[in-house]
Amino acid sequence: MTHFNLDFLQPDPHRRRRLLPILDAALDAVEPAKAVHRAVRWERDAFWVDGKKYELDAFERIVVLAFGKAATPMAQAVRHGLRHRLDHGLVITKYGHGPDDPRSLAPLTVVEAAHPEPDAQGVAAARRAVEIAASLDENDLLITLISGGGSALLTLPAQGLTLADLQRTTDLLLASGAAIHEINAVRKHLSQVKGGQLARLAHPAPVLSLILSDVIGNPLDVIASGPTAPDPTTWADAWRVIEKYGLETIIPPAVRERLQAGLAGQLPDTPKPGDPIFQRTHNVIIGDNANAAEAARQAAEAQGFHAAILSTFVQGEAREVAQVLVALGREIVAHARPLTPPACLILGGETTVTLRGRGQGGRNQELTLAAGLALAHTPEADPIIILSLGTDGTDGPTDAAGGIADAATVARGAALGLDAQAHLADNNSHPYLQALHDLLVTGPTRTNVNDLMFVFVLPPQ
Repeated sequence: MTHFNLDFLQPDPHRRRRLLPILDAALDAVEPAKAVHRAVRWERDAFWVDGKKYELDAFERIVVLAFGKAATPMAQAVRHGLRHRLDHGLVITKYGHGPDDPRSLAPLTVVEAAHPEPDAQGVAAARRAVEIAASLDENDLLITLISGGGSALLTLPAQGLTLADLQRTTDLLLASGAAIHEINAVRKHLSQVKGGQLARLAHPAPVLSLILSDVIGNPLDVIASGPTAPDPTTWADAWRVIEKYGLETIIPPAVRERLQAGLAGQLPDTPKPGDPIFQRTHNVIIGDNANAAEAARQAAEAQGFHAAILSTFVQGEAREVAQVLVALGREIVAHARPLTPPACLILGGETTVTLRGRGQGGRNQELTLAAGLALAHTPEADPIIILSLGTDGTDGPTDAAGGIADAATVARGAALGLDAQAHLADNNSHPYLQALHDLLVTGPTRTNVNDLMFVFVLPPQ
């Protein structure tokens, strides 16, 4: 069974159908419950994680806090493994990402909330998570299940701030094209739980965090804003991000006052590396973009492609990355390097979009449309297909996971009266690709390990 709506096959079913098993294999490899069971070895009276044994009888209570887009399947896996020893806990996930029957996760309570902008329901759930963490003692075990989207879904404004303050600040940073590590440096200093503060609340209880990474390089302090990891960023780092994007005078006054007070030493900073509260905290990455990329590579080879992973550290403006992907395709067509056709180059990471227009889209769709424009001006483009996919199934505020482009993307749009360049200038990739049946649609995948980008070189039509 495929993860994808097959509408994207319509423009070129013969060639595009060959790509489908590759995309499905990538998503299957980072299915969250499978990732948990790969990382955890369950025994009758204990379990092992990353070489460390947890004896169940050593704890009076075992409590779970799960937050992120993958929270539901991760919680299902842990609930199954712990059986009757699971005492209680909380699952906070994005709207539409919870279980069909919330009672199926009992004794865990499920709350759905907003992402990427937090809402009041999410704040109320985060407040409950804080109460749970703070109620634990040294004889209890807290298992946190962390995945992409956790920054928004575990949101509790610092004292003196409102949810509206956080929403406005996040909006400004996103619109400015700030990278995720920059956004999180600010978020951590406006929160009661991010930047190691959840671990501080749970101390002295031991904390085990199973983490599905959606951040390039898997930095523990950045994934979901590092609620159980030491925070190396400071008040000064957070303020530098604000200055870098020229937001000093337009962020909410209460945010500016808090950051300035922190700079002046009037507020305590987040817990840093070496803090004794982390002596009983164990953070474990159980899945990431590299897992998805490797599964895609193996599936591509099974489909008869020469395949290679070039990088899982791709960053930069989506439009500019698109130019690089097209250049790689041209190199294969012209010089059969780094692979000979039929070829599949796989890249992972997370691009950014600087908003210039008022259209609808996301970084993967914008990359795809920009690639289509580049291919339209490339004489040898016919064998090349560029595809970009958000593994969470959501690309920006749209119902698509990404898009696909080929040498005919611009011409097919023009035949429908659509101007590809104008749509790109207005950041309006979604309606353009939708009209061409070039959207990739999965619905919620309940996972999130960054984006995957593909350069395919197939035999000409």
